[in-house]
Amino acid sequence: MSGKWPGGFIKKTAPTVVGPVDGEGGSASGIWTLDQAADYEQRGLWPAPTLPRELYAWGNNGIGQLGQGDAGSASHRSSPVQVGALTTWSAVKGASPYGEHVLATKNDGTLWSWGKGSAGQLGHGNTTAYSSPVQVGALTTWSTMAGGSSFSAAITTDGKLYAWGQNDTGQLGDGTTVSQSSPIQVGALTTWSQIHLGSRHSVATKTDGTLWAWGQNNNGQLGDGTTVNKSSPIQVGALTTWLKVSSGYLNTQAIKTDGTLWAWGLNNKGQLGDGTTVSKSSPIQIGALTTWLTTASGVYVSLAVKTDGTLWAWGSNTQGQIGDGTQTNRSSPVQVGALADWSHAAAGYQWSFATKTDGTLWSWGLNTSGELGLGDSGVGTYRSSPVQIGALTTWQKDSLSSSRFSAYAITKG
Repeated sequence: MSGKWPGGFIKKTAPTVVGPVDGEGGSASGIWTLDQAADYEQRGLWPAPTLPRELYAWGNNGIGQLGQGDAGSASHRSSPVQVGALTTWSAVKGASPYGEHVLATKNDGTLWSWGKGSAGQLGHGNTTAYSSPVQVGALTTWSTMAGGSSFSAAITTDGKLYAWGQNDTGQLGDGTTVSQSSPIQVGALTTWSQIHLGSRHSVATKTDGTLWAWGQNNNGQLGDGTTVNKSSPIQVGALTTWLKVSSGYLNTQAIKTDGTLWAWGLNNKGQLGDGTTVSKSSPIQIGALTTWLTTASGVYVSLAVKTDGTLWAWGSNTQGQIGDGTQTNRSSPVQVGALADWSHAAAGYQWSFATKTDGTLWSWGLNTSGELGLGDSGVGTYRSSPVQIGALTTWQKDSLSSSRFSAYAITKG
């Protein structure tokens, strides 16, 4: 484990640093424990490295979701194109798996959005679509964000949660079903750490390791044992060991601190991975392994990377989105290839992509609008096994994201 600081990293072998220790630029010197370092990094109080980071997009651009200043079917891109000329992007989140808008943060803590805005999901106080990035408000304290089908949410460095956009099933979490076109705070808590959005539901973790959910619940995707919508956050069980969470179209996946994988919600294509096609309204453990590292969910497909670097997928495979060389649905995890050098995976509508430890980027599945980034598109160009996108080896492993038929990723300096 290491903690970032302006001049490098805090490590066991070199833990003495001088650097900021709060959100207002204070400084101190001395021996920092790994727990202290991790705590400050998690809360966003350690400045991100100032290495150049370029943002790229490709695929469908019907609403301007690629951020190129144009829109329409003739403006789709089948290979990655840079979004503007800036090299200060820190993170990007498309409205996966079914939306058509994008959120991104810069190193200065500002939040930007573009693409479809018909429900106020861009957060600009209107319902206008934008084909280039536009800043959301004036705050410079945005830490992490997520996009759903027609709504968005983000957490600030002080642990506050905000949401905006469509709210017909209570997915904003403010206790109402009234849509909002500008960010509104969800409750008064300052302990939120992660946020992920599905089609119309939200799931989030707090700094105490608890898991919370709200919004649409017709398939049990909130995990509270019911199929009743909730317009305010409700705790999923009583555990305080939730580590990572991801939301699919109408399902949810999560990893605990012990490395076990859990899933719940819609399971009509086997996307929960429990060997059945029966939906679940409460978390169920997927297998008995304790080696799950990261997880991602799309529309009817799920992917995960283990600590040994192997990549696994399950669910719908009609377009080869599982990546096992077939078009056969899988209701239990199957390994993608035989290699053990994967670092991160993401899922789109009916396609997938992932980074390897060598910094390369790979994709497979549906390719209707060039969402695979391989220079072609259309019927007959899908891939059922991973294919490398270009020759770059500088893709940031955890920056992969997608909207419905579009992909986004950041290169590191």
